[in-house]
Amino acid sequence: MKKNETQVGAIHAGFSYLLWGLLPIYWKLLNNVEAKEILANRIFWSFVFMVVILFLTKKGELCLRTIKGFAQNKKQLYALTLASLLISANWFTYIWAVNNGHMIEASLGYYMNPLVSILLGMIVLKEKSSFYQYLSFILAAVGVLIITFSHGEFPWIAIILALSFGLYGLAKKLINVDSSVGLTLETLVVTPFAAIYMLFLFVNGSSSFLTAGAGTDWLLIGAGAATAVPLLYFAKGAQKIPLSLLGFLQYIAPTLTLLLGVLVYHEHFSKIQLLSFTFIWTALAIYSLSKTKLLTKKELKWQKEKRASM
Repeated sequence: MKKNETQVGAIHAGFSYLLWGLLPIYWKLLNNVEAKEILANRIFWSFVFMVVILFLTKKGELCLRTIKGFAQNKKQLYALTLASLLISANWFTYIWAVNNGHMIEASLGYYMNPLVSILLGMIVLKEKSSFYQYLSFILAAVGVLIITFSHGEFPWIAIILALSFGLYGLAKKLINVDSSVGLTLETLVVTPFAAIYMLFLFVNGSSSFLTAGAGTDWLLIGAGAATAVPLLYFAKGAQKIPLSLLGFLQYIAPTLTLLLGVLVYHEHFSKIQLLSFTFIWTALAIYSLSKTKLLTKKELKWQKEKRASM
């Protein structure tokens, strides 16, 4: 893989995580709407937004060719469908968590997700890791375990978020299609269900869309762009960088989410949580340094010593 391509991929993925880290602010503005309705609108308007993007970028024909190609490549179709279901489950869990006072546990889920991504990269994609990357993985795991055990109960929200997004990242690695086309087709899979649910709510008089005011309407419509833009950047980045690097970049999002929870929404941040952060940020520092020439030379020396002792 070319160095420049990896750098561009890292920038795209990093920007997507920055946007995801700030998204709780958006969902908090919709705390008067139930999570299921927000999810339905998020899916529906994401699909509409992506159709517009395909039209503006003249990728309609590419989208049709991709759909036809699935007839010959069932694995791509299965991976796309799986990605669609996984990201839908992730969206619902995250929206519900943020709007029901579980932002800290939501951030825990995204701190755990890099560990899931790294393990998937090693087990499924056979990605190699260096000594310092193993060390950073262990330190990050200790930090996550401290948060988990100090939480006081089994963190279902965190587990669902970590597994769903980790597996989504793996599925995206297996889907070799244009990023905007892929996202359009992902949302297409679940859009009919979202549209039916929105219609059901409207007919039964329990819909917030078109009844709760123009501000809520525009926020629900805007959820499409708020969802699609970071996913587009994530898709671009995921295809250009190792899954292990993708996992560590994800620490950007939960860090921002935690800062929002503590500084803006005044959720409690304990000394135990500070200790766990120390482990996690130390892991990040070591992982970053492992890419420098200094630690690369030490890594080569370690590998030679390891081979000599075998």
